[in-house]
Order: sequence, then C-alpha cells, then structure tokens
Amino acid sequence: MIYTFINREFMRGGYTVKILVCDDDKEIARAIEIYLNNEGFEVVKAYDGFEAINVVKSEDVKLAIMDVMMPRLDGIQATQMIRNEKDIPIIMLSAKAEDYDKIIGLNIGADDYVTKPFNPMELVARVKSQLRRYTQFGNANEPSEEGIYRVGGLTVDDNSKKVTVDGRNVALTATEFGILRLLAQSPDRVFSMEQIYESVWDEPAYNPENTVAVHIRHIREKIEINPKDPRYIKVVWGTGYKLEGDN
Repeated sequence: MIYTFINREFMRGGYTVKILVCDDDKEIARAIEIYLNNEGFEVVKAYDGFEAINVVKSEDVKLAIMDVMMPRLDGIQATQMIRNEKDIPIIMLSAKAEDYDKIIGLNIGADDYVTKPFNPMELVARVKSQLRRYTQFGNANEPSEEGIYRVGGLTVDDNSKKVTVDGRNVALTATEFGILRLLAQSPDRVFSMEQIYESVWDEPAYNPENTVAVHIRHIREKIEINPKDPRYIKVVWGTGYKLEGDN
C-alpha cells in the first residue's frame, strides 16, 4: 500500500505506526482506514472480537479502535482480553451515548470513548492524542531525563515509567501513569477535573468528570491498601484531586 503522506511524528524507527480497527460494519472500518491511511498510519482490520485479539497477538499494533456491538465476541469482552495481552491505548466506538455505557467502557480498560455517528477527523485527532500520551507516558517511550517523584511510600519514576508502592511494582496504563505523574509532580496541589483532563488527554475538557473519576478509581485500586480510605489520592470536594504529600 502506498501512502501519499507520511506522518513522521508517529514513525518509530522508520516504520509507520500500526493501528487495529475492529468493527463488524465493513464500510465503517474501511472509512476509518482511509482517514488513518491519509495521516500516514498503517491499519489492520478485524470484524469481531476474536479477530481483534488474534491481531493484537500477532501484529505490533500501537493502538486499537474497537466497536462495542459485534458478533461472536463484543468489544467489551475483547477489550478486557486485550488488556491481558498488551497495554496499548484503546478507543471504543458505540452508538450508545449514555454516560452509563461510557463508564462501562472506561471501567473495563478503554482509554477513550467515541459515540457514533462521529466526525472522522475528530476520531483521527483522538488517535493522535492517545498515541502522544502512550509515547510520553507509556511503554513506547524512550527513557527521559525527567525526575523521580516520591510521596511517602509511593515512587513515580519518569525515567523508566514505573510506579512502586512500598517497593511493590504497580502496573498502570499510559493514561493512569499520566494522571499519577501529574499529581506527583506537585504534591498537595489540588488539580481540578478540567486541569487533569486537559493536561493528560491533551484536548479541551467538556464534562470530564466521569472520565477522570473512573481513571482515578482505577489508580486507587492499584496503589492504595484501602481504596475507600485512600492514603495518597485525596478528593477535595467541589474542586478536584490532590496527591497527599504528608504520609
């Protein structure tokens, strides 16, 4: 396949970034492929959850776009299984616009949620935003000269992109790492929902409360002994969240 444009921002070692597009509607999958190809991305298509899992196992994909409603294995179940294989950004597509459905998607490990019908260029922008975050905060990143942030028994190492709590390694997604790193850089500073979203998602915040709250809950479940009585991430009611520096 010959591309008329190569987006070098997302090239890794001279190769274009490979993206999985999974949707049982072949016309939608093809339309997404065309838009991503025009931005220089390589696309691998799948038409149900089982095919998507096989692609993730066999191909070096850096991001997945998953439809929710699919035959054989739906996007919710497939996303849960993909999370066991790779820690890549996952964007879910759904015709359901209710907050409840969005929260379910985020709860099972999705990084973003786009409602059908959607503007293809908005989807492309979200793909780029997720890839930037994955490159900056996730496993695809090269070691940087950033510091190591310690708050009590919590250590956020921006060089290795690792987090430990009392010496125990904690596995975070790229989005979760980005949020925790932001909070750890300024202990005791209160960040609003909008500040967290715009800093980590790198896009304007429109009603980000549910999205941020779900990710904060996931982080607490991983770093706190008792997530219901958190030692580190504290809520400041009516304002936002902070990382408690006096532990």
